[in-house]
Amino acid sequence: MLLWGSQALRRFSTSRVYYKNKLKLALIGQSVFGQEVYSHLCKEGHRVVGVFTVPDKDGKADPLALAAERDGTPVFKFPRWRVKGETVKEVAEAYRSVSADLNVLPFCTQFIPTDVIDNPKHGSIIYHPSILPRHRGASAINWTLIMGDKKAGFSVFWADDGLDTGPILLQRSCDVEPNDTVDTLYNRFLFPEGIKAMVEAVQLIADGKAHRIPQTEEGATYEGIQKKENAKISWDQSAEVLHNWIRGHDKVPGAWTEINGQMVTFYGSSLLKSSVPPGEPLEIEGAKKPGLVTKNGLVLFGNDGKALMVRNLQFEDGKMIPASQYFSAGETSVLELTAEEVKVAETIKVIWAGILSNVPVIEDSTDFFKSGASSMDVVRLVEEIKQKCGGLQLQNEDVYMATKFEDFIQKVVRKLRGEDQEAELVVDYVSKEVNEMTVKMPYQCFINGQFTDADDGKTYDTINPTDGSTICKVSYASLVDVDKAVAAAKDAFENGEWGRMNARERGRLMYRLADLLEENQEELATIEALDSGAVYTLALKTHIGMSVQTFRYFAGWCDKIQGSTIPINQARPNRNLTFTKKEPLGVCAIIIPWNYPLMMLAWKSAACLAAGNTLVLKPAQVTPLTALKFAELSVRAGFPKGVINIIPGSGGVAGQHLSEHPDIRKLGFTGSTLIGKQIMKSCAVSNLKKVSLELGGKSPLIIFNDCELDKAVRMGMGAVFFNKGENCIAAGRLFVEESIHDEFVTRVVEEIKKMKIGDPLDRSTDHGPQNHKAHLEKLLQYCDTGVKEGATLVYGGRQVQRPGFFMEPTVFTGVEDHMYLAKEESFGPIMVISKFQNGDIDGVLQRANNTEYGLASGVFTRDINKAMYVSEKLEAGTVFINTYNKTDVAAPFGGVKQSGFGKDLGEEALNEYLKTKTVTLEY
Repeated sequence: MLLWGSQALRRFSTSRVYYKNKLKLALIGQSVFGQEVYSHLCKEGHRVVGVFTVPDKDGKADPLALAAERDGTPVFKFPRWRVKGETVKEVAEAYRSVSADLNVLPFCTQFIPTDVIDNPKHGSIIYHPSILPRHRGASAINWTLIMGDKKAGFSVFWADDGLDTGPILLQRSCDVEPNDTVDTLYNRFLFPEGIKAMVEAVQLIADGKAHRIPQTEEGATYEGIQKKENAKISWDQSAEVLHNWIRGHDKVPGAWTEINGQMVTFYGSSLLKSSVPPGEPLEIEGAKKPGLVTKNGLVLFGNDGKALMVRNLQFEDGKMIPASQYFSAGETSVLELTAEEVKVAETIKVIWAGILSNVPVIEDSTDFFKSGASSMDVVRLVEEIKQKCGGLQLQNEDVYMATKFEDFIQKVVRKLRGEDQEAELVVDYVSKEVNEMTVKMPYQCFINGQFTDADDGKTYDTINPTDGSTICKVSYASLVDVDKAVAAAKDAFENGEWGRMNARERGRLMYRLADLLEENQEELATIEALDSGAVYTLALKTHIGMSVQTFRYFAGWCDKIQGSTIPINQARPNRNLTFTKKEPLGVCAIIIPWNYPLMMLAWKSAACLAAGNTLVLKPAQVTPLTALKFAELSVRAGFPKGVINIIPGSGGVAGQHLSEHPDIRKLGFTGSTLIGKQIMKSCAVSNLKKVSLELGGKSPLIIFNDCELDKAVRMGMGAVFFNKGENCIAAGRLFVEESIHDEFVTRVVEEIKKMKIGDPLDRSTDHGPQNHKAHLEKLLQYCDTGVKEGATLVYGGRQVQRPGFFMEPTVFTGVEDHMYLAKEESFGPIMVISKFQNGDIDGVLQRANNTEYGLASGVFTRDINKAMYVSEKLEAGTVFINTYNKTDVAAPFGGVKQSGFGKDLGEEALNEYLKTKTVTLEY
């Protein structure tokens, strides 16, 4: 009855309202949609007295049945409800036994007899994914797109003896986006809003407030399920009509045409808004103009001269390929050799026979290593082929990637023909003349080794905080893009070169990437200044400099990841060997913040890659540009496609989908505690992903009266104002001993007045703009709250009167423990100072630890015993003594309490991206 596209589960929240009136419900249907309707009705207090669903398929129960069975709700699984027009007796008896007040049909493919529909006191309600009376019948979502409707929606209606003709209870609608598909409409609106509407409809019935609005026949349409033979494309139409036809038939049955006498089905259509890219012509039967096979897909033309692009093609044998690969798809897996290539193959066979002298005959299936070859033999093979085959240059890795003779010959022949070369990376840069150089910035999603627009074509502006101007438009990754990136990473891990690569070669690639980061450090620092407001000199040293160091450090770890042997109790006469192996987890997701865009990428991704994983990284929405430049450099370094994927976009869409994705095995996140909790919950509910979280902080800095005051002032200011205060370990609260308090404050204010606020690209600038406008506004509100609560604003607290998002360095004193400023992180250039009594070490420690955060801390004193005592008592992941902000790639970094768990940097960071396997054998 009601069929629509794949039903990917979407999370949404509804505020729960408890009503007086509740009903006994029979749920008739199936699917994840049915499961969610069931769960939400139960949460609202309605009693589901029976679930009627389809039989198990291949031993697997339907999701609705699984949910009901877990709750102990009676579940009935009938293959059919009637035979030869008559209701099956045992089915009718089972149904009547539950005595429901109302039948709820959220999604049902079975025909339900009228006597069952009319049986309950309140009858039956059905969900239908169209705005009735338009698109009655099955495949309503498909027809909404095929017909080019500008509005989509759904109806909850009262069932009658017609087909989707009953009175309307409620309806909801949404706009159809130009590149919407069945899946995007369903996931964005029809699924989440449909569940809410079904729950609302049931409550309206319970309260006696439900409408019964008769359907009009005006504008009514009925369309059946499309069959493959009816889905052939008629080419003499506009680009928009062609696009609607293809996207409306996406998934099932698939719009098709004939190319070179073969049926080819098109998937993934989008209207082409930009200029037509260059490509290779492809004749299509019936089309007045040839298509173009381009790097991004197959461009097609309507009779209005406008264009659309198709991303995937499927052939008659079921094989599906990216449309961009059409002209290479017809190659057979085994190459036909020319006479010259046969001679080369015979020469190589003789070389193999000389090395594998223990093998009587070299056959196609002979495996180089299983036949006894060693790493030294690899060197001999490569060098002997170079000597005897006209200087043919192979790499050692070519042997490891093709160990069987037949595969090795195929690899050699492809190399001779130049076919083994990776497709050249095509980058559509945004270029700017700035900082006495030409800065070239990629702006598209980076998926499977290629830069590409978001699947739905959406973009957003990334803003220069120095003046509020738009730097460029950046692709806004959709759920489809996330799925593509994860699939690419999974394939690279399970089937690609990366998964077979030895650890030392992996380290070589990481060293090369570090070198490229260093070679391009001025451009990267300039991009960082433009996109995040970082002062250029700081970006050069810290943002970029530490990124280089991080990749070099973890490159060195690649071939040093080891397990251990373990003596176990041996029951004689048996002998046992037990050892552990450290193995990569698989596909890892990394979500990074906006304060150190490239450095945070390096801290997490370097350890992840060193451990042998592949990754999908989502940069902060407001600072995506250095991550995308990093993606370009990773290709130049030689990383195989799919190993690194970068998807710019929002946390609520791309980030949430990563945390829920079943193919991701680990998620590393740096950001707020609130979002960290949500991510942890989603990771647990989805597939129990491994998680590491570096979250908020309110790091205390204790300054005793026996400190070196000049140093304490200088480093105390750095502890607060470093990187404009946008620093996760920034000293969120300073405790200054009473006898030096006033002098400390005076000196701080004197030094602040010397600071130059201005353009981050100016080498003399000390203090640049805050990262983005919303953050600046939050900081100003933070200051207003401090003043209202009675803290003393000694300096600053205002926006600088100039273009951009600049804020004055700010100092508050007299901050009491109960105040908002004492408890909450500002994440900005705001120094919060509290006084403590002379000599009260334990008292100030108690105040310093009176926070739910525990990322970092610091103490200034000349007394080493006092310093060590304080460092032991402070509840934080890092304690600085007579210094601050001194992080190093070899020292583990992370928090405790609500500042998170898990470590970045150092050897411990590797363990976040590894799993331990125990192996025991008896001999």
